[in-house]
Amino acid sequence: MKELSMAHPIPTAYAILTLAEQLADAAAVETLKWFRTPALLADNKLESGFDPVTQADKAAEQAMRAVLAANRPHDAIIGEEAQDKTGTTGFSWVLDPIDGTRGYVSGTPTWGTLIALNDGKAPILGVIDQPYTGERFIGGLGYAFMERDGVKTPLATSKTQSLTKAIIFTTYPEVGSKVEAAAFHQVAQLCKLTRYGMDCYAYALLAAGHIDLVIEAGLQAYDIQAPIALVRAAGGVATDWGGGNPMNGGRCICAATPELHAAALKILKHVPLD
Repeated sequence: MKELSMAHPIPTAYAILTLAEQLADAAAVETLKWFRTPALLADNKLESGFDPVTQADKAAEQAMRAVLAANRPHDAIIGEEAQDKTGTTGFSWVLDPIDGTRGYVSGTPTWGTLIALNDGKAPILGVIDQPYTGERFIGGLGYAFMERDGVKTPLATSKTQSLTKAIIFTTYPEVGSKVEAAAFHQVAQLCKLTRYGMDCYAYALLAAGHIDLVIEAGLQAYDIQAPIALVRAAGGVATDWGGGNPMNGGRCICAATPELHAAALKILKHVPLD
């Protein structure tokens, strides 16, 4: 990614936050239009298995890209449903219009729109928006709050330090490869409670202090950059399974505290790469 160009003024935190909210608003119009309606259509991306994409996924990303074209035309865009766009400012918007499309087509309110802004080194702002429940989780640039009905509630991760007291989430029991799944379950069996199937909403619950640990594998950059920024802003820790930078996807650990993160990492760091 290119360094910041002095030809493009660096936006203020307030301007970035305002634009991120505009992106979430634009996506929500499209996702709510189709959610739980008979007109919703799901095409399968895979020849074997089921990885759905809907007209709402595509329309929501197009709506967000239109907002960026009007407001930040020189920024890069990384998205799930359309071709990546290069930029000249050093900033990249990372968009997942519907994270949890399987949940979306099933009618469960556990999907969300993911919006991140990356400065070339890390995601500096993350938004997890769940428009059906009216919850918008925002973290980064000095902000960490959940907004609903115009009311902002501060976000803070829990103080849990021990696996034996932790609530752990992941999206699928399979958790990537067989080796990765075995490693996840090695951690999970030490935890107080294990739950599945929340997609991005699990990271929002972590940032809000309701759960303590999210461990996943097989992620794309657009799956994880918004959660990384949100969890870190709320006081949590986010790394890959080796303790490194998880922003490009793959394996990720998000934990409420450094102590809890270290306990999970002690087990997961020995898992070989596929």
